[in-house]
Amino acid sequence: MLLERQKSQFLLIDMQERLLPAITGGERVVKNAGILLETCKVLKIPAAVSEQYRKGLGATVPALQGHIQDCPTFEKMHFSCAADEALLNHLTAIKDRGRGQIVLAGTEAHVCVAQTALELKHLNFEVFVAADAIASRTGENRNLALARFRCNGIEVVSTEMVLFEWLHVSGTGEFRSLSKLIK
Repeated sequence: MLLERQKSQFLLIDMQERLLPAITGGERVVKNAGILLETCKVLKIPAAVSEQYRKGLGATVPALQGHIQDCPTFEKMHFSCAADEALLNHLTAIKDRGRGQIVLAGTEAHVCVAQTALELKHLNFEVFVAADAIASRTGENRNLALARFRCNGIEVVSTEMVLFEWLHVSGTGEFRSLSKLIK
């Protein structure tokens, strides 16, 4: 199934300043998360941000702060975003308006991203995980998360796949603006 911008929403999970230095491939994940957030902004796709235990892990990394200014941010204690009542209510309200496809990015792939993806799938969201925009402290844990997603019917995609599926057509102002992000 293809992503459709009118049916989609985006969730950035726990890209926090004290966690990111320990993440393998963190720089790549920040870059791709920024591309996804900018794409949401240009295409008017609802985006939200979670932060796990902000007091301990800090806020979302400074490199993404400019991208998340208009995004609701939810502090959580549960590993799964779907276990946080306020965040789940927010995502469900958007789903109820016809946006049941959700793209996930963030850290850690095998903990917060995995638990969120699995629970949202169980709650009848169409879940897509941007593989090049998720990471863990070890590559092995990230790879295990990706395998688990595939075994559970969660779509594994790339940042470029998301961007071009949401765009759907070339030759537009949106295409010209967003295609610059991946060059």
